[in-house]
Amino acid sequence: MALIEKSGGIGGFVEYVVEQKSHVNSARSSLMLSYIIGVVIFIESSITALISGAVGKPLCDRYQVPHAKLAYVCDSTSAPISSLIILNGWGALLLGLVTTQISLGMIQGNGVDILIDAVMYNFYAISALIVTFLSVYFSIDIGAMRDAKYTPSSESRVNLESKSMYYMILPIFLMIALVFVFLYLTGDGDILKGSGSSSIFYTMLTTLLFMFVYYVPTKTISFGMWIKTAISGAKKLFPIAMILLLAFAIGKVTGELKTGLYLASLASESLSIYLLAGVVFLLSSLIAFSTGTSWGTFSIMIPVAVPMAVAMDANVALCIGAVISGGVFGDHCSPISDTTIISSMAADCEVIEHVRTQLPYALISGFVALILFTVFSFIG
Repeated sequence: MALIEKSGGIGGFVEYVVEQKSHVNSARSSLMLSYIIGVVIFIESSITALISGAVGKPLCDRYQVPHAKLAYVCDSTSAPISSLIILNGWGALLLGLVTTQISLGMIQGNGVDILIDAVMYNFYAISALIVTFLSVYFSIDIGAMRDAKYTPSSESRVNLESKSMYYMILPIFLMIALVFVFLYLTGDGDILKGSGSSSIFYTMLTTLLFMFVYYVPTKTISFGMWIKTAISGAKKLFPIAMILLLAFAIGKVTGELKTGLYLASLASESLSIYLLAGVVFLLSSLIAFSTGTSWGTFSIMIPVAVPMAVAMDANVALCIGAVISGGVFGDHCSPISDTTIISSMAADCEVIEHVRTQLPYALISGFVALILFTVFSFIG
């Protein structure tokens, strides 16, 4: 993503979309364009918020749409869509956490299959995307959003050099396609049995090689700048690698201490199996809101929720889905979340205003998710 930004591909894409004024002729269509971009670009939550905000801000300025509404759209299509379409770092982390539980003997089966089942129960992300779409399409303003006013944009804090949009589109398209190719190859012809982590690793290497051949000979980026930018982008992922490393450590320690089994023994007398998924969702939400990180929440809660579900003979995939949903919900509401801050920055909106105006919509989506976890606990 650092190389794509440096190539001018993101700026070119923004310029191309903004110039298609015949397709965007109202406040609703300007917000809907940002919503669509947020759904289509699911590679990384921060990039999703950045691009949808960068595209939507000049259009929202033209039709005097409150920046708080744009920030809400950016935020609501970043983490939710990234946690649903897991061909990205989110998928790699979650697959690693699920695989750890398999290696510890807590659960059995194929990690990819279990993760896909769990994502199907990511009720908060699904609910948030639907609520956001309805609020944009029908211009529904509730709570603090009713009082949000349009203010002219300050000077953009996202300065992107503009070149061909294909410098962005082609690498991203290749990235998406190669994940399926390598899943097929590592699974010996069965995509569902492929190695997710290996497929993402091979995909990134191949895409980087393609970008070198695409950018350097065409003088889009010099050889030295390509190396410097690639290293800079890799450095930004170091915290993610550390989270994954420490997540494995947490999983091993909690497994050895039988933390999940202990909590299950305490809860078994007072907590009904039909309420387990809902309680996991609420606890994950609280942790994510307090820490501002959904990834950290996944790392803490999956090693706890899986043994509890096994001990209580509950639906393991449903409980993992509750962890994912709770992590996204709490992160969505938290004023210290990176996606909250980036969405505010991209939309040129104050962080506190964004949190206040977004909270009623997030609470509605969270309530719907809680009801669905309870219902599916009875069904399953």
